[in-house]
Amino acid sequence: MEIIRASFTLVVFVLNMVRITLSVENEVLYLDYYKETCPLAEEIVSRNVEIAVLKDPRMAASLLRLHFHDCFVMGCDASILLDNHGDIISEKQAGPNLNSVRGFKVIDEIKYILEEACPLTVSCADILAMVARDAVALRGGPRWKVWLGRRDSMKASLDGANQFIPAPNSSLETLISNFNEQGLDIEDLVALSGGHTLGKARCVSFRQRVYDINMEEKRDKYKRYRTFRRILRSICPDSGRDDAIAPLDFSTPAKFDNHYYINILEGNGLLGSDNVLVTEDHEGEIIKLVWVFAANEELFFSSFAKSIVKMGNINVLTGLEGEIRKNCRFVNP
Repeated sequence: MEIIRASFTLVVFVLNMVRITLSVENEVLYLDYYKETCPLAEEIVSRNVEIAVLKDPRMAASLLRLHFHDCFVMGCDASILLDNHGDIISEKQAGPNLNSVRGFKVIDEIKYILEEACPLTVSCADILAMVARDAVALRGGPRWKVWLGRRDSMKASLDGANQFIPAPNSSLETLISNFNEQGLDIEDLVALSGGHTLGKARCVSFRQRVYDINMEEKRDKYKRYRTFRRILRSICPDSGRDDAIAPLDFSTPAKFDNHYYINILEGNGLLGSDNVLVTEDHEGEIIKLVWVFAANEELFFSSFAKSIVKMGNINVLTGLEGEIRKNCRFVNP
């Protein structure tokens, strides 16, 4: 009997340890986090994202991109929203963000309304996660459940923004390394790259891809590649017009769908970092995923939602870490 009792006690101990482990892993963030403290929070965010996107359809891509660029630097902590102030050097000045990332005023407006409704309750980091979901859904993409409870960083990292945000001309090896650095795998890389089904890029971001001699040699045997390159050259000359823009997805530029994958299979990805998913994948694993997502939009949607939720959990601040900023551009005085 003593042996049985001891064994039972051990089993209970192990089960309790498992529960504690699961609790730690699953309850970093919560669904319905603001249900009691700010019940209208998600409705306020959704309504204002809808207004912003109606005014400027391109804003959907911009809001999605804000969430990406925030999470890849120190984690999803709204550090990208901080302006220069005191010892803080803004991430907005980093190469991948300067004259490129936008949507800050939309976040300001949402935060102002939330502060009126529920002072010092809803974090700027959670706002970024929610607006990304709503922006994608408004353009016909998937809508996922957002886990909430993030707190805001009290610092920024200009060096981190320059180092960790994937560049538009990145090699496949560099992209894989960038994503691995954030705990994201190859499937996450391919799924999240599909976010380039929305938005536009500046000439300075795709010029290298357009005038790459090696690219010309690879593509010239197919007239359709030459045609696409001529279109891009008419938009982006080999010098000047750095701020001229072109859609990341020429097929359906305003709709969140799987045409991005069809485009890169045809060699018609706008950015160099789009095309390398196909041209530099010597193992074939990534190309298989590209083909699958090109053929099955529903699977792409579910994979994108899964990966962006995973991304949204990178190095989040919770509990007593960080703060809830009153103004997303500045730490609290």
